[in-house]
Amino acid sequence: MAAPQRGIWGWMLFDWAAQPFFTVVVTFVFGPYFVARLTEDPVSAQAAWGNMATISSIVIALLSPVLGSIADQSGPRKPWIAAFAAVKIVCLSLLWLAAPGSPMIWPLLLMIFASIAAEFSIVFNDSMMPRLIGPDDVGKVSNTAWGLGYLGGMLVLILVVTLLAGRPETGLTLLGIEPLFGLNPAQGEDARIAGPIAAGWYFLFILPMFFFTPDAAKGLPMAKAVRSGLTELRGTLGDLRQRRGILKFLVARMLYQDGVNGLLILGGAFAAGMFGWATIEIGVYGILLNVVAIFGCFIAGRLDVRLGSKAVVLISLILLLTATVGIISTGPGFVFFGLMPLGLEDSGGLFGTAAEKAYVLFGLLIGIAFGPVQASSRSYLARSVSIADAGRYFGIYALSGRATSFMATLLFSLVTYASGSARFGMATLILFLLSGLLLLLRTPYPANAPPART
Repeated sequence: MAAPQRGIWGWMLFDWAAQPFFTVVVTFVFGPYFVARLTEDPVSAQAAWGNMATISSIVIALLSPVLGSIADQSGPRKPWIAAFAAVKIVCLSLLWLAAPGSPMIWPLLLMIFASIAAEFSIVFNDSMMPRLIGPDDVGKVSNTAWGLGYLGGMLVLILVVTLLAGRPETGLTLLGIEPLFGLNPAQGEDARIAGPIAAGWYFLFILPMFFFTPDAAKGLPMAKAVRSGLTELRGTLGDLRQRRGILKFLVARMLYQDGVNGLLILGGAFAAGMFGWATIEIGVYGILLNVVAIFGCFIAGRLDVRLGSKAVVLISLILLLTATVGIISTGPGFVFFGLMPLGLEDSGGLFGTAAEKAYVLFGLLIGIAFGPVQASSRSYLARSVSIADAGRYFGIYALSGRATSFMATLLFSLVTYASGSARFGMATLILFLLSGLLLLLRTPYPANAPPART
């Protein structure tokens, strides 16, 4: 039975609450600050940022299916979300202490714990979806929630670049005013404030989910739930050998999600290292991507109803592959690996060179696609599993999104170290996106559908 409307809106606001961490902290403000301004060695800092993502991904991959299975047996998801929210909020707030010249290890550790807590919370939130929303509406609601997430991330990003982030040369924000609260860009305070802001936003906007969204009934006591959950997980992993469609979908998603994660984690830092963009340039770039991401999600929600989740994911992957090739082929004075030379003249203002403008255009393709590829993947699985199985399968779904994502960031780090070029490191993401696309083409939809007879 579908949940009341306010319960569904409470569930969707979780994405609105959670997205600023990924948009403002990981991708467009704190991540680029860590790479370009925290230290004087951007190549080593980029590799360290990739290593942070690798460690987080390994922990998430190992524990997400276990926690999902235990949640199925213990019942309610909200206590788990609350516990991980506390960890995330504390870690994000402490990022304020990451001043220029301070040791990298502390912000890296805080980001590891914040990333793990964020992803575990998503596992439990996603597993609530089949219980709240009927199969006919799940694709539309999933994409709408993802679009709300990008809108929330964009609003926080706009707040940072217009009111808080000053240019290092002038100390003034994009609006030409002094940063609020007397933030000093020379000390990185314009970027360091992103952590506490994301923490406060998350705390405020997950409250409607706790107040209005119905949770599962209480199940087994925790000790019994752990034992039963582990037993059920072993059974689920065994069942996957018979449920070949779901297994194929999860493997395909494992591969292409690695490429998506790499783009989200490394894309902003890559641009900062290539063009020397400061917080304002990175922030405006992020705003542009989020504007098109919002429209991409709302359009994809309608396409999901008409064409199905699989078609939306395939279209999104083609766009992401095109964008990734474009981004890695662009550099100061050229695009398409030098086949199309560009002038080096800087017209002044934001994105003043032709290469920067080309980079932004390729980035807009990422903005259109990276919401729908994730939202419709979520609805793909929701249409393919029962309510009773949702927790453990969404735990395995999180595993499929993280099981080899440490390979994407690790391969990026290794290739970047070996070549001395982040461009070659970013090129490895194409392998993950393309292999996932090719496998998904051969996957049934829904994933639990019997294979077609030939």
